[in-house]
Amino acid sequence: MANGEPVLWSLYVYAPNKGAPIFFAVAYAASAVAHIWQCYHYRALRLIGLYPICGVLFTLGYALRGYMASDYLYRPDNLIPFILSQVFIYIPPPLLELANYHILARIFSYVPYLAPLPPNRVLIIFGALMGLVELFNALGVALASNVSSSHSQQEIGGRLTIAALALQVAVILSFVFLAGIFHRRCSREYIKSKGVTVPLRTLYVSMFLILVRCVYRLVEHTGNTAIDLDDIEVLRALTPVLRYEWFLYVFEGALMWINMVLWNVWHPGRFLPRSYLVHLGRDGQEVEEVEEKDGQSLLEKILFVASFGILFRPRKRAQGFEEMEMTGSANAGGS
Repeated sequence: MANGEPVLWSLYVYAPNKGAPIFFAVAYAASAVAHIWQCYHYRALRLIGLYPICGVLFTLGYALRGYMASDYLYRPDNLIPFILSQVFIYIPPPLLELANYHILARIFSYVPYLAPLPPNRVLIIFGALMGLVELFNALGVALASNVSSSHSQQEIGGRLTIAALALQVAVILSFVFLAGIFHRRCSREYIKSKGVTVPLRTLYVSMFLILVRCVYRLVEHTGNTAIDLDDIEVLRALTPVLRYEWFLYVFEGALMWINMVLWNVWHPGRFLPRSYLVHLGRDGQEVEEVEEKDGQSLLEKILFVASFGILFRPRKRAQGFEEMEMTGSANAGGS
């Protein structure tokens, strides 16, 4: 592992480290437990509930990787846990990005008259885009990780992963654009509320970490990634990102764990009101709207969350936000 020398028939190309995956499994588990408690304490499951879910997935991924570290040579019965470990590690980052868009939408709903988009549209647009990213990502990782498949299938998997990462980078840049417009409007209105400033700054750092991770993955998949387990020369010709294990733990494991802990420390539930009906007025005082029933059944609410806010969204509330946004856009025009 230290010198990047490949090992014949190793599912990981090299002899994997045994201690690192155990460390990250424990680290992610600790962050996930903290997120679960914080979601309960701040009643923020709807706001940032994807973070504890991703923490659990990361924990499973690294735990499986630690399990495989002692038995990493290719066998048919080893292939499924290996692929699952890869999927559980590579699937959560786009979900973390989607969670950040939930937080951005929540900030928009807190100051709706300055939001460049109605909060519900943020979730619909970016929920759909991140759903597409996850589809490409899951298929790409599954095909690329299946070392028993043909080179053509591995190549298709790599291309799908590149498409997912490229789309993810475009979505991140869109986030910076939207958040920047909103931030500038807040600065012009001299809004200093911690419910706006702290989550926004945390979002910038979080998205930067996710962007660095995306660049790392793009570099990985634009290099030579076609694996042939029984050909040492083919393995030696692989991109260094695949041959050196430390790339994974620095640019995947460490960055995403820092991102998880970042939201543990500056949890949005500490700074934003628990009720989505509370907004910040132009005078700097919080006001609460009269609650309207959205008419959703329990099944519709579950499907709303499972579809990333695309299906069965609360109609009355969404219309209310749109009306506030139209008024806000007129008042904040010219920005």
